[in-house]
Amino acid sequence: MKAQRHFTRGEPKRVGNVVIIASMLLSLLFLSLIKSRYCASPSHVRTDAHLNSGLNANEVVRNEKPHSTDSTVEEDEDEEVQINPAALGTISLADINNKPICFVPTKRSETCDARGDIRIKGSTNTIYIPTITQEHKIKPYARKHDEFALSYVKEWTLKPSTGDQAPPKCTQKHSVPAMLFSSNGFTGNLFHDYTDVLVPLFINTYPFHGEVKLVVSEIKSWWINKFILVFKQLTNYDIIDVNNDDEVHCFPRVIAGPTYHKELGVDPSKTPTGFSILEFKRMLRTAFKLERAEVVSTTRNKPKLLIISRKTSRRFMNLKAMIAAAEKLGFEVKTAEADMNTDPPTFARLVNSVDVMLGVHGAGLTNMVFLPVGAVLIQFVPYGNLEWLTKETFKDPAPDMGIHYMDYFVQLNESTLSEQYPKDHPVLKDPTAIHTQGGWDALKSIYLDKQNIRPDIEKFKNTLVEALRLIRSKKKNHVQMN
Repeated sequence: MKAQRHFTRGEPKRVGNVVIIASMLLSLLFLSLIKSRYCASPSHVRTDAHLNSGLNANEVVRNEKPHSTDSTVEEDEDEEVQINPAALGTISLADINNKPICFVPTKRSETCDARGDIRIKGSTNTIYIPTITQEHKIKPYARKHDEFALSYVKEWTLKPSTGDQAPPKCTQKHSVPAMLFSSNGFTGNLFHDYTDVLVPLFINTYPFHGEVKLVVSEIKSWWINKFILVFKQLTNYDIIDVNNDDEVHCFPRVIAGPTYHKELGVDPSKTPTGFSILEFKRMLRTAFKLERAEVVSTTRNKPKLLIISRKTSRRFMNLKAMIAAAEKLGFEVKTAEADMNTDPPTFARLVNSVDVMLGVHGAGLTNMVFLPVGAVLIQFVPYGNLEWLTKETFKDPAPDMGIHYMDYFVQLNESTLSEQYPKDHPVLKDPTAIHTQGGWDALKSIYLDKQNIRPDIEKFKNTLVEALRLIRSKKKNHVQMN
């Protein structure tokens, strides 16, 4: 809602027509001064006309001035950015100086939210802010606790723009807020694409309903193109490749660093309107044109099962036997592998069409975000005391998405590790000790990279029978998708 100013004029005293006219003229002059100070002039700041331009699906669009109707700066313009009050949210101009701009919502992320005459110079990774008195450093990627991930992310400096040294002049002006994030870090791994970037970005941008510009640091064109349909749901504007131009982009507000809540999740208690991961799933349905909001399954319908297969580690060694067993139970079975070359819309529609999805722990299970409410996710937990890992990544997020979750715990006789090590080897006898002594590198290299799975078929069939019961029961999960 746009801020409005209301003025009242007292009842004029009966002191003659001249005094009345003079008073009216003074009032009009006062109102003109207020308007010129706080209202954006059409020649200075305009609302972008290309609300649905977005990015071309095959090309990253940078800051080409013909596409940015609100960003052209005339040489004779006043250097100060005209502030659109609507872009400031509920905070008034008078309150800006008293508001802390940076906060750490969890150990995983830091977010800085500044309002006023904000200037971003990507060539120096600097944000000039008039409301701070000392510099602050931030890496705009939601993995603050992970030094290795952050080693791939450029640091940005939030710098005071007041004092002896004047900030650089604006070369492009924008009338809506900016959302600054890095597309580096662990992007390229589907799980990290969603949990480190896309879901946190959604948390920050959803309240703007598209009226926000995405400013990308260390842009990966192929990655942006891969998720272009998602970005078009987050913003009505062209994405700004901020490091590859010499522009000084001026905004009325900037949010630097996406906000993380939890793995593949949104905490409604921390969002302005109580929105949750269900709104994120709804956004994905719109982006990828998915048909099913929830499972509608009866005993007359043939249930559909998707097996997420793998070609390298953690692959199913008896996949054909698994498919045959599922088909005997009445499933229509499909198999697919999700990797870096997978086309997101195509794979999203495949996942959305099934009632049950299963696979060994890995990034491919991130496609659970496309499952309809009431579907079942079966995660094969590899041998090696990895329950804590599988719980945090996929088990915990499932209920909030309206998904029935099932564990399939791989026993030693179902793991190829039993063929690689002697029976009394610590890898088989005491996996926890291996975790403790070798850390993540040992865990990954042994229990994830060296292990393949040969499920016991009878045990597997019993798991599928329980999955059938869940999708055919009238009782839905505790959340519903509108």
